[in-house]
Amino acid sequence: MKRKLFSFQRFLAIIKKEFIQIKRDPISLRIPIVMPIVMMLLFGYAVTTEVDKISTAIFDQSKTQESREYIDRFVASNYFVVKYNVSSERELSDLIDGGKVKAGLIIPSDYANDIRKNRTPQTQLIIDGTDPTTARTALNSGLLVNEVYSRTFKEEAMKKIGSSALKTPGVSMSSKVWYNPNLESTRFTIPGLVGLILQNITIMLTGFALVRERERGTIEQLIVTPIRSIELILGKLIPYIIIGYAGFLFSLALCVFWFKVEVTGSLTLFLLLGFLFVICALSIGMLISTLAKNQLQAMMVTILVLLPSILLSGFVFPREAMPTAIYLIGYAIPLTYFLDITRGIMLKGIGPEFLWNDIIALSIFMVFLLGLATLRFRKSLD
Repeated sequence: MKRKLFSFQRFLAIIKKEFIQIKRDPISLRIPIVMPIVMMLLFGYAVTTEVDKISTAIFDQSKTQESREYIDRFVASNYFVVKYNVSSERELSDLIDGGKVKAGLIIPSDYANDIRKNRTPQTQLIIDGTDPTTARTALNSGLLVNEVYSRTFKEEAMKKIGSSALKTPGVSMSSKVWYNPNLESTRFTIPGLVGLILQNITIMLTGFALVRERERGTIEQLIVTPIRSIELILGKLIPYIIIGYAGFLFSLALCVFWFKVEVTGSLTLFLLLGFLFVICALSIGMLISTLAKNQLQAMMVTILVLLPSILLSGFVFPREAMPTAIYLIGYAIPLTYFLDITRGIMLKGIGPEFLWNDIIALSIFMVFLLGLATLRFRKSLD
């Protein structure tokens, strides 16, 4: 009896069997729905280089009606948001070093007096140049606001006193860009790459650690041994910590010796905090490994983790340009804090007194992720 070349019944049976397999694999079933939603939201809202509402500190030494009018023009432009009013240049410098503001406007004490005496007052705009995109916007917008204000002021003065435009004072504004005077993109991107490469390597290394054990059948051998969950998790992490930290050192060496972006601050502090981030990123990978049942699932979950971290951490696109909801999500990503640390130490040369918020956040993430991965694995033992 000849067998049919193609059996529609067998064909339907295979289709039925595959649907059953897909039904039993909820993670793979959800990925085609979750991935488009995540991608569209991220690229639709997070990917933007149009920066406005730049956090600004004001050092108004004049404290007069004239100086307040000048400040109001900056606020009205919608490019600058006054977050702090400071009483010294030192306080302004600390706010920029700590990343709390991206720009500072200094108005001299004789501002109003110069205007009244028909002299040209000199204001100053200080800009944090570590992020060239934000810095360029702040610089161009600040100069434009000052130019428009000066022109308007001259026109109004001419109408009142009838003097010529040449004799009517305007406002002259000087600008100073800190940490990256030439606004070189490489000085912003390359230090960030150190953190990004470190994260990607470590997460991918450990993301498949327990999954491989399951697929090879060796996980059952570990289950019957008296080894505890925390012992297994930490035992698997140690080799990857060494490998991941070696990758961090290699990336840093390329940054310094090949791209000539030196570590301005404490190298010892940076190496210590790099070690902290290695453990934190490895913990993310270990957690993924406890969630996934096979390497395909581990790969898909890893992509879901890595993509938001690239877009929302401030690696490429300024976080200040993102909608508030997307901006807040960035705080749930460990890379966000390590990028602040990397650029703070490498470009600004700041110390732990300006970075303690980021250090504490990374430490909390490390403990939480390690604990959650251990609990997840204990559940799998049951």
